[in-house]
Amino acid sequence: MKNVLIFGASGHGSVILDALERSGIYRPVGFVDSFKKKGTKKNGYEVLGSENDLPLLIDAHGIAGGVVAIGDNWVRRQMVRRIQRIAPGFEFITLVHPTATVGKDVRLGRGTVVMPGVIINTNAVVGDHCILNTRSSLGHDGLMEDFSSLAPAVCTGGNLHLGHGAALSLGCNVIENIRIGAHSVVGAGSLVVDDIPDLVVAFGSPARIIRSREPSEPYLSGNRIENSVQLRLDYFGS
Repeated sequence: MKNVLIFGASGHGSVILDALERSGIYRPVGFVDSFKKKGTKKNGYEVLGSENDLPLLIDAHGIAGGVVAIGDNWVRRQMVRRIQRIAPGFEFITLVHPTATVGKDVRLGRGTVVMPGVIINTNAVVGDHCILNTRSSLGHDGLMEDFSSLAPAVCTGGNLHLGHGAALSLGCNVIENIRIGAHSVVGAGSLVVDDIPDLVVAFGSPARIIRSREPSEPYLSGNRIENSVQLRLDYFGS
């Protein structure tokens, strides 16, 4: 089995750890995390250092590759680029949980993670460093560009085109033949029935654009109650 590292000792990292342990292909050695003290343990594995320690860790542990366990698409992109600068040629593995179902002629990019219970239907193409989170589904002939993500329980119809860095939040439903632009975010529980352009936040059933956004704008962090209230105020009016 190949020795691998997990970048990010978070809850998301724990799920990735579970997938690695079940894969029968990879042996997780430990976590790399800039915000947790070296030696801290997560699910029985140590934080071995930060990404700055990567060259030493590769030599010390015979590391063959790793996966970035960061849920935010922009932050994950920045971390991938940082790793590439620190350790050029580092191999990012593609990880599929054994309970996922992957259809015929599906293509999965490097660094992409397919979580428990996911369904990816025939002829779908998933780019590099994407996340298909727990029990999400990507319809036939769907396309996810690099660094895009499906949150848990997202359901998409056939021929979805999800742009670079775009995110579908928890429990979204998307009808067939929809295009969602780069770095756009669709709020939790929304129903998407029309195309969505680049760089916007959309929310509701049916989903409508409520404001513009910047590619680097956080959408998973901060006070969850505050963010939820603000999103509803933006949608329904204060």
